[in-house]
Amino acid sequence: MEETDSDPLNPTTSTPGTTPEFDPKTMRSSKPGLKRLLITTTVLFSFLSGLPFLWKSVEIYRSQLPFHDIDSLSDQIKSTPLRFPCTFHAVFVGFRSTHPDQLRSEIQDGVNRLTRRSSQCGSCNVSISVTVQNPDGHCSETLPSTCSYRCGVIKGDVFGAGLDDMVDESLDDVFSGCSGDGGEMYSVVVVNKEKEDEEVKAVVGKRRHAWIVGSGLEERYGDVVARVSEVFVKVFMNGGREDDSIHGEFMPVGSDGRLVLSFSLLNSDPRDWIYDWDFQRIDEGLLAPVTKALAPIADISVESQVLYHTPKSSFSSWDEKLQSYIFRTSDLPFFVNSNEWHLDTSAGASGRSKILQFVVYIPSGKECPLHLQLPNGEISKTNGFISPMWGGVIVWNPRNCVKDSESPSRNMISPQDLEKIVEVFLGQFRQLFGFKSEAIYTSELGSYKILPSERGFTEWELDVLSRKHTCFNLQSCSTTLGSLSRLVQSLPRMIIKDEIGEQVKYSLKAAKLAQSNASLGGYSSSASSSREARSLAENAFFHPSIMSVSYFSYEHCFAVYSPFFLPVAGHVVLAALREWKRYKQEKAKYLTWLTRKKTA
Repeated sequence: MEETDSDPLNPTTSTPGTTPEFDPKTMRSSKPGLKRLLITTTVLFSFLSGLPFLWKSVEIYRSQLPFHDIDSLSDQIKSTPLRFPCTFHAVFVGFRSTHPDQLRSEIQDGVNRLTRRSSQCGSCNVSISVTVQNPDGHCSETLPSTCSYRCGVIKGDVFGAGLDDMVDESLDDVFSGCSGDGGEMYSVVVVNKEKEDEEVKAVVGKRRHAWIVGSGLEERYGDVVARVSEVFVKVFMNGGREDDSIHGEFMPVGSDGRLVLSFSLLNSDPRDWIYDWDFQRIDEGLLAPVTKALAPIADISVESQVLYHTPKSSFSSWDEKLQSYIFRTSDLPFFVNSNEWHLDTSAGASGRSKILQFVVYIPSGKECPLHLQLPNGEISKTNGFISPMWGGVIVWNPRNCVKDSESPSRNMISPQDLEKIVEVFLGQFRQLFGFKSEAIYTSELGSYKILPSERGFTEWELDVLSRKHTCFNLQSCSTTLGSLSRLVQSLPRMIIKDEIGEQVKYSLKAAKLAQSNASLGGYSSSASSSREARSLAENAFFHPSIMSVSYFSYEHCFAVYSPFFLPVAGHVVLAALREWKRYKQEKAKYLTWLTRKKTA
């Protein structure tokens, strides 16, 4: 008998009528197993399930910023410049045939001509009212009137020489009940005196009032109206400055709203003499009113120090005619000796605070007395100068420039000399804020005497500072928040902490509050709110976490982790695809066998 080998699973022979013909290359008689496919698939899915945990481990936390509100604030500031309500009231005393409506119309035309209908930020929405009081004490006024002026209260005989301070106070009492459509009210009183050949005098008080007194003013009707319009625009609106635009460095205030006044007494050579001062008296008696008046604009702190061995950098020369040593204006850039004058020692001026240095320089015995010679050859009355955005310097010469003995003498600067020094410092401080140091304003129409305030700034000057400072702060806030918004949106992997988000929200809230207060005429409150808005915006933009080392882009993340996971992931994926392909092929063979078997 002949023996034949046969595979019961894959038979190679068939019995006629019972089994079909079998091809091992295209068929299989058993169902393919799922064990290998399940193992490779399990490994693949376990690998994929770890991806969310990996993504979570490298996730960057980002607080949601109000991008729409930031863009809205920026567009609003650009398209609709902030304007403040300003109410002007003019009183004409001793005028007979002048009609108030005609006066208001002409004053309004003069104001429009001077402002050129400017719509820049910080300008005024002007409201004008006029009252005419004839010599008999009867009054006529424009309607509607913004001032409850009591007719006959102002008498022409009170505007005498040497009574300016009393007139200013009395006018403040007269107009205390006046109010406009929000904002402060500014008044100009024109007094036409009956005396002949009385010189015209124009005075601007330290409150919000001005007066023009003289004879024959009704005959010079046009000039009077022009001067009233000029006081309203050039003085009360612009603060006596020809350029009322906002520059990049408008005022010497830090971006955090803080300002440090650092006063230094410099003894050039203590071997000759040593001087000290009672600075506490200066601070409490003379500087405290100034810092209080500027509180809405800046958080001001004051400090002082006395330094020794502080020679200047420039040279001086002896002048026989003047019998003193002189230094010229060409020497001013080299006067401050930054190597020997260790002035920046303030502990309170941290971060983005601004420091203004005020220096009293006492020369040595080798160059005493020392005076500043102006370009016209005259000696400076203040013997000092300013450096914009840095501060001011005063050269103070001792009364006796001759040494009494070999040992240095110790002296105190007298209270009278201290008051004179602080007066000069206040004038320099005003110049650093953009105002004139002298108490007079001169224009083509004439000159105006400005009454000085014991606070360093008059009330109408503080109003000008508040309006301009509010605009500058809001523009700076808008620019900073806009830059932060663009930066955050361009870098999706930047860390944005909740603290930054809160600062941005509070900054926007303060900016909106400043705009609301400005529209209602709250000059001081709008300046304070705008200062807070700018400070918060700066704090958010310069937050330390923004520059954290944890920040990296998607490309950086892929480059760091791909060498660890990509090779393994590639092999697992390829193995799973290969096993799936094999399983499909084997299953197709099995299905072919089943089909052949059914048809056999």
